[in-house]
Amino acid sequence: MTRTEFKPLLAAIGPGLLMAGAAIGVSHLVQATRAGADYGISLLGLVIIACLLKYPFIEFGPRYAAATGESLIQGYKRLGDWALGLFALITLATMLIIQASVTLVTAGLAGLVFGLDATLTQLSFGVLVCCIAVLAVGRFAALDGLMKVIIAALAVSTTTAVVLAFGAAPDTSALNPLTGLNQVWTAAGIAFVLALLGWMPIPLDVAAWHSLWTLERGRQTGVRPSVGHALLDCRLGYLGATLTAVIFLLLGALVMHGSGQAFPEQAVAFSGQLVEMYAASLGEWSRSLIAIAALTAMFSTTLAVTDAYPRVIRAMIEVSGAASEDRSGMDLDLHRGRYVAALLLVTIGALIIILYFGQRFTLLIDFATTVSFLAAPVLAWINIRVITADFMPREHRPGPGMMRLAWTGFWFLVIFCLIWLGWRIF
Repeated sequence: MTRTEFKPLLAAIGPGLLMAGAAIGVSHLVQATRAGADYGISLLGLVIIACLLKYPFIEFGPRYAAATGESLIQGYKRLGDWALGLFALITLATMLIIQASVTLVTAGLAGLVFGLDATLTQLSFGVLVCCIAVLAVGRFAALDGLMKVIIAALAVSTTTAVVLAFGAAPDTSALNPLTGLNQVWTAAGIAFVLALLGWMPIPLDVAAWHSLWTLERGRQTGVRPSVGHALLDCRLGYLGATLTAVIFLLLGALVMHGSGQAFPEQAVAFSGQLVEMYAASLGEWSRSLIAIAALTAMFSTTLAVTDAYPRVIRAMIEVSGAASEDRSGMDLDLHRGRYVAALLLVTIGALIIILYFGQRFTLLIDFATTVSFLAAPVLAWINIRVITADFMPREHRPGPGMMRLAWTGFWFLVIFCLIWLGWRIF
């Protein structure tokens, strides 16, 4: 590849890492690690299958953006107001709760790692101020650059951690896929599997986020990415998110499985116990390594989510016709102003939820995760409709193999939701 050919590819790299940063959060740090701690590597195959079957719907976001120069949200509008309305309803029903939940976990880990003597609300305020400073002052360029550093640190720390765990002569029974099967086929085990696969590696809302980040990266670099380059960027990020899930599952299996300890349900407490057990297993020197892995995993999610929701709100306002999409002259300032206003709205709303609903936070998270879980087949179907619609250039539509994988993933999500509903009802 010549330098002239390499430059456009390099310019396209970034949105996939943002997607990975958004994905590598509670689902990886807590759920994947708990899967290894409780069931060894028995659930590893299911995690990989879930990531594979959800991939097409995430890819459709950057594919559509690179092929049309529009966000996936504009594609929903082209399908009809019903599609845009469904997406808006799902987003508005969950965004403040999800923003609050990832912020709260990050704040708790920051307090744990740095030994800060402050309330969770104060720590959450500090985390959100850091995110706002990056996004409002540094804009997308700062987000893109910082996320690359965070993902690099996360990759190094988690890979090193699992290599050290393998080298510490762990109980090899945790690496037997049959070890945890008996525990899986219990009421608690099935409930956990449903929760694990429902959020692995990330909710399907991120397809729309990814399309917005793809367009913003093109504006930042002045180079509109080709479909091939956008897909390569997406695949790198998605592969990274999948491999990180595998690494955290292995960490749980190697360090926590068979310990005989009861693991706390709360994400911060569970992460703290992971840090403590890692230090006890490998030595006190290793405490900072796993702490960095845990904190960077959660901060990457919080930063990406803090940027994504304001972009989505702005895009929904603009494509709905409530505001002009012309970005020339003064409208560029209005476009930027809408983002900042939405950024403040989402962060203030999240802080209010943390402050006033902290004691009922579990109920709020259950509501948000349920909505996202049940919405997955709906979003998958809408994304299939957009990517195969007449307004999508035929030469950039997915091939037969990808569409077969997409339909398999769609029915996987449908069956998954039916099982979950039956489980909850009966």
